[in-house]
Amino acid sequence: MRHFFLLVSLLTLFFSCKAPEARKPISVSSGSFINESINRNKELIAGEEAKIQKIIQQDTSRNYITSDGGFWYYYEKKDTISTLTAKFGDIVNFTYDVKNLNGEVIYSQKELDTVNYAIDQEDLFFGLREGLKLMKEGETVVFLFPSYQAYGYYGDDHKIGTNIPLVSRVTLNKITKQSTKEN
Repeated sequence: MRHFFLLVSLLTLFFSCKAPEARKPISVSSGSFINESINRNKELIAGEEAKIQKIIQQDTSRNYITSDGGFWYYYEKKDTISTLTAKFGDIVNFTYDVKNLNGEVIYSQKELDTVNYAIDQEDLFFGLREGLKLMKEGETVVFLFPSYQAYGYYGDDHKIGTNIPLVSRVTLNKITKQSTKEN
């Protein structure tokens, strides 16, 4: 009996000690959802950029500049003498407003008040962060942001909804340098 118990124990131990096998997936995904999402986003961006281009074409009195970041802007007030722009960590003091592409005010300058912002160290929508880096003290610039440069898919949970391109008029009041490197 003892031999039988020992034999059964050894066989159980031998057959239970095998390497785990990888489980096969229950279903195979073709990636079609991701491809459809990519196509929807491309169409959305193309539509927004077409609307912005139409605004630019109709406004022949201004000289619009295309940024490397994918938004457009023009100067209302430009400093042609200074070369000082804000860099990482510098504190900028500015005022701005936010409108939709039809010119309807979403947030007024009074509502948003004056902002002190540490460049690339605080929350601010992407396009405005990049736009502030292009500006010099005393300049006023109007930016046209496609939704992916603004609040994108999520909006701001208040007045700006999903995928809304924006126009923002920004006045940079002051740049306080925080870095010790020459800019």
